Amino acid sequence: MKHGPIALLEDGIPVVALLNEGPGKEKTIGNVHECAARGARTVGVITEGDTDTASLLDSVIEVPACPDFVAPVPTAVTLQLLSYHVARTRGCAIDQPRNLAKSVTVE
Repeated sequence: MKHGPIALLEDGIPVVALLNEGPGKEKTIGNVHECAARGARTVGVITEGDTDTASLLDSVIEVPACPDFVAPVPTAVTLQLLSYHVARTRGCAIDQPRNLAKSVTVE
């Protein structure tokens, strides 16, 4: 955040932060504070029932509590669904995104 992305923030720019339980959560909360101070709209993916973290954010998406070693699974699915719905709302070509080059050649 310190050397680039934070310079892009303006009023209303959405920032999605992964704040479910696990290592690095406290540092990420610090980044969320910096984003909010610059007027960004903060959206957090949090562990279900985490009201303390939810109170720091503009919007939350809750994922179920689970052991650290599987926590990336519901988080990844949540972010994929978020991306899909944002793209669909914006009218983007979901099945044929621009500038997509095939990386596999079928012979």
